[in-house]
Amino acid sequence: MKKLFLLSVLLITTIAQSQILAERERSKVIDQILDERFNEVLPGLMDRAGIDMWILISREYNEDPVLRTMLPAIWLNARRRTILVFNREKSEDTIEKLAIARYNIGDNIESAWDKEKQPDQWKALVDIIKDRDPDKIGLNSSKNFGIADGLVKTDFDEFTAALPDEYEDRIISAEDLAVGWIETRTLREMVIYSSLVELTHEIIEEAFSSEVIQPGVTTTDDVVWWMRQKLTNMGIETWFHPTVDIQRSEEKLVDHVTAFSDEKGSSVILPGDLLHCDFGITYLRLNTDCQQMAYMLKKGETEAPEFLQEAFDKGNELQDILTSNFKTGLSGNEILSNSLKEAKEKGLKAAIYTHPLGLYGHSAGPTIGMWDQQSGVAGTGDYPLYENTVYAIELNTEVQIPEWNKSIRIMLEEAGFWGEDGFRYVNKRQRNLMLIPGE
Repeated sequence: MKKLFLLSVLLITTIAQSQILAERERSKVIDQILDERFNEVLPGLMDRAGIDMWILISREYNEDPVLRTMLPAIWLNARRRTILVFNREKSEDTIEKLAIARYNIGDNIESAWDKEKQPDQWKALVDIIKDRDPDKIGLNSSKNFGIADGLVKTDFDEFTAALPDEYEDRIISAEDLAVGWIETRTLREMVIYSSLVELTHEIIEEAFSSEVIQPGVTTTDDVVWWMRQKLTNMGIETWFHPTVDIQRSEEKLVDHVTAFSDEKGSSVILPGDLLHCDFGITYLRLNTDCQQMAYMLKKGETEAPEFLQEAFDKGNELQDILTSNFKTGLSGNEILSNSLKEAKEKGLKAAIYTHPLGLYGHSAGPTIGMWDQQSGVAGTGDYPLYENTVYAIELNTEVQIPEWNKSIRIMLEEAGFWGEDGFRYVNKRQRNLMLIPGE
């Protein structure tokens, strides 16, 4: 335990200093996290979902999104057909982790198939099922969550054809269990996450600085590709192509469709511009998603105009409204409705489109609005809020600026954690506009 704690401390230090672990060291951390998740997180999730046996089936290069997160660090893909079986004996508080595969899958999942004794992989799986005789067998099928819908038709057809009739009515969707696995974070993961968000902030701060931006010369596309190249040089990647856009006094505020598309094109950055970026990174199987804003100072300015900072403060106010409405057990749609109602009462023109964040960027869990679905999101928005989960607190508020004779959008996104002690940001949030020297 002491060695694990020291490794976590080392990890915080190295990421905060923008020094990324070597591949071998990354693999050790990934496998240690998997060990904790299999043995400390999964049993409780299976009990919560009421599933005795969870079966995941994938073929190489067509992996179930959930199974992909369970592979050890040196397994970059499934091999041939990989079948995982998790069998929970709640009365004995045990969990078996088996693979109907030719090999052990890392240190946690033991091979339970001797092909020489039983050449048929499906019959070997059926033997495991008969021996354990589970009441509820979960398979990854889901109408609402793509991440939890990883069982392909061919594998389902072949599995059910081999399954004895007496077990057919025991099969249920493992949607809740799959989503729970994807969304639940451990303490170790949150230690890493804090530093990963800090690194995300550091890169944005450097991008929105005179080290990168020369007014009248640098374009928004230049900044975007600088961010991409920065990550590549560091040995990590982004999970989506970043964006950088501009709002300025003489240009009309674009609609949401344009704002959330790639149609804005590239613009030269000028003094007096209000800049916005959307940027996220992937590291140690975790993902960040962050939107922050900056102002390019005009000649003689040392601060952003007060009216812009006051507008930015309204974005922070909307964040506070949203996160104050988090409550375990409420659905994403309920949190959305309560938050939009409160925002309207406080005079804010708000749009909220917050999503789960973690092993995937747009991850599984309660959807709290989409930019084009502010009345609620059927299916994913009906899923409840659970503890030990992370969200991209993503939203905007439209603010009228008399000095510019137009409205602007304050668009913000920060990683936030919901736990037994309530809500907190994973690693702070932006409170003031970043300032870029204009000369």
